[in-house]
Amino acid sequence: MKGAIIGGGFFAGFHMDAWQRMPDVEIVAVVDTDAGCAKEFAEKWSVPRIYGDVREMIALERPDFVDIATRPEAHLHLTALAAAAKTNVICQKPMAPTWEESVAMVDVCRENGVRLLMHENWRWQPWYREIQRRLPDLGSVHYLGFRMRTGDGRGSMPYPTQPYFAQMPRLLIYETLVHFIDTARYLLGEIDTVHCQTQRLNPAIAGEDAAQIHLRFAIGAVAVIDANRINGKMPPPVAFGVALIEGSKGRISMSGEGDLRFDEVPIAFAKPTTGYKGDSILAMQRHFVDCLRSGDRCESEGSDYLATVRTVFACYESANLGEVVRL
Repeated sequence: MKGAIIGGGFFAGFHMDAWQRMPDVEIVAVVDTDAGCAKEFAEKWSVPRIYGDVREMIALERPDFVDIATRPEAHLHLTALAAAAKTNVICQKPMAPTWEESVAMVDVCRENGVRLLMHENWRWQPWYREIQRRLPDLGSVHYLGFRMRTGDGRGSMPYPTQPYFAQMPRLLIYETLVHFIDTARYLLGEIDTVHCQTQRLNPAIAGEDAAQIHLRFAIGAVAVIDANRINGKMPPPVAFGVALIEGSKGRISMSGEGDLRFDEVPIAFAKPTTGYKGDSILAMQRHFVDCLRSGDRCESEGSDYLATVRTVFACYESANLGEVVRL
């Protein structure tokens, strides 16, 4: 299967590391409006061709899919270009800056008969896959808690690996906690209500860098996400935080290193140390390619992922109104 990557920035390298370890996939081109960035990316990852224009690349290369790894402001435009050329789309989260743009991405792909798969790796981290596998052992699940602390948001020049974060008007929930929301949906199903409070702890940034989110699920369970990017160590642990899930028959706790315990008894499971966060990107991209080949439904189809996106925007709505928002 032949693909092309759009955007040669920081996180695109994690995509590329996984693509290169898939012998049945070839990334034939990188597209970036910054010629220097594209050249550096192509040399580092041995990508054979460089383009500055997406239309030209698709016309000449005819890839089976494009992997969009740009900032979200460009996602709708790039998705529409690919869809018009009958090219499948894999798109890095966040999906888009607005609900309307997110829906439009789904619509334009459906109208052109192509797939839109959202590059949401968190649920593919091996510790969450193992928790999901063991959910029946917990009986009736009633609580899920995530606690995240990192220290990369401190000081006058925060977020050194992705400094544009400091200018984002919506930051922590939109860019990071979307991962935890999607993982909560993976574990507990669909969300009924949202209550959220936000804070801006670092005055040097535009958006929020702390949030407390309360979710209630259709099954009756609740989830609490408590996060900030001020008070933790750097670099953060591989799992980016700790988790606890409780049910009528016991509980599973997760450490910051992704280690699991069932009622304090260690759980043994395969935990790769290569790649990104338990090699979750490789597992996810493997799933994407298998689904594109087979036609099977993907775990992160764009139309399904809209439920995660809707919850993200409901968090901001709740914080602004000071009220519970029903989805």
